[in-house]
Amino acid sequence: MSVDMPGQLTLEQQFQLQVLKDQVRGLSKEQAQDYVIEVFRQMMVKDNLTKHLLRNA
Repeated sequence: MSVDMPGQLTLEQQFQLQVLKDQVRGLSKEQAQDYVIEVFRQMMVKDNLTKHLLRNA
């Protein structure tokens, strides 16, 4: 499913986000902190890969 605006989520992504919300609510504070750190790390890796691909396109 395509998205008209890049900042919007598809219906499938909205569903995945709701599932994630339900899972995160059960985490301890320490688990939640570790999770946030790992997500941020993965976002930085994705950003680096995107920049690399754009430079070499």
